[in-house]
Amino acid sequence: QVLLVESGGGSVQAGGSLRLSCAASGYTISAFCMGWFRQAPGKEREGVATIDRDSTTSYVDSVKGRFTISRDNTKNTLYLQMNDLKPDDTATYYCAASRLRFLCGTVRDRYNYWGQGTQVTVSS
Repeated sequence: QVLLVESGGGSVQAGGSLRLSCAASGYTISAFCMGWFRQAPGKEREGVATIDRDSTTSYVDSVKGRFTISRDNTKNTLYLQMNDLKPDDTATYYCAASRLRFLCGTVRDRYNYWGQGTQVTVSS
């Protein structure tokens, strides 16, 4: 059974930083695509950052230069470093894991497993 557990969310002021973690069990994060998605109230869930098996990363335009996705294979954990946070980044952030290895992108249907979400709130 695949289990993804996010942590690291919280409340920060604009310009602050947070690092989200996603600990995986029953799944080898280095072998497949993984991603971070977010959903704000009343909005669709959107892809924020993804990483393929070969460590190719992609980001939604609104977070480029501010967010960094990475993984620690020894800990089987995915991370999202978020710097220079803005109020528009306020959302519930979800870790997602795919059974695909490459070219997953931010297409939700390509991800098979989801964490429970962690809340990020950025105040102005």
